[in-house]
Amino acid sequence: MHPAPSVIFFSTFSGLGFGLLVFLGLGMPASTGFSAFAFFTIAYLFAVGGLISSTFHLGHPERALKAFTQWRSSWLSREAWCAVAALVLMAIYGAGLVFFAQRWTVLGLLGAAASLGTVFTTSMIYGQLKTVPRWYSVYTPANFLSLCLAGGALLSGQVIPAVVLLAVAGGIQVATWWRGDSALATSGTDMASATGLGNIGSVRAFEPPHTGTNYLLREFVYMIGRKHGQKLRIIAILLMAVLPVIFLLIPFNHWIALLAVISHITGVLTARWLFFAQAEHVVGLYYGKR
Repeated sequence: MHPAPSVIFFSTFSGLGFGLLVFLGLGMPASTGFSAFAFFTIAYLFAVGGLISSTFHLGHPERALKAFTQWRSSWLSREAWCAVAALVLMAIYGAGLVFFAQRWTVLGLLGAAASLGTVFTTSMIYGQLKTVPRWYSVYTPANFLSLCLAGGALLSGQVIPAVVLLAVAGGIQVATWWRGDSALATSGTDMASATGLGNIGSVRAFEPPHTGTNYLLREFVYMIGRKHGQKLRIIAILLMAVLPVIFLLIPFNHWIALLAVISHITGVLTARWLFFAQAEHVVGLYYGKR
């Protein structure tokens, strides 16, 4: 798949923002007043900024509101409703902390659940696609949710939970890559099924279906070298999980915490680029690209 910057930015920063809202909803950190305002500002900048950036990948952004009408069948629509519920609930909950120094626990728990639900629905937009075997797995929502919680713990300053969750997220990321590398080969889809010619004999690519490019090739057949991909995976896991854990285990100060956050975000951006760049859409079989 073509790794569009808008979708990479959206899936990374909205996950971080909603992850921070999860921890704020659970009362971590237990802050009020200006301190709470600062945490909520960061969370909303990430969550809302990520959601807005996703519209830049739409062919007709002006029709984005129509997504709310398809909640019975569309994970995108469910994501939209979950996001609105989370942002509204957490805005009311945050107002209580900032202006009244009151913690309305039930609202916080509901907002945390809606925030986690938003990330889950985002992951299922990709995890439901049988046409991308690498994504069509329980590992996709596990990957999104684990990174959401790890990033939320890190941004909220919860050191011990962050260390544990970063390690878990790193392990799930490696497992996601390991499972995904064989997903297309074991999916049962090949050139014979892609062309519909398997009933008349062995099928191989003789010439491309046409000489020029088209929308399908631009959007769904993105090729990345194996060695290049492996190097980026190493960089991603080091920045996403290993370095932040090391930073958190040494004597704490705010500069170290900032380095841990920057490292984690850079690693997640790299991993998310690979998530799209290495997605092998089965349409590539028809063009002899797999």
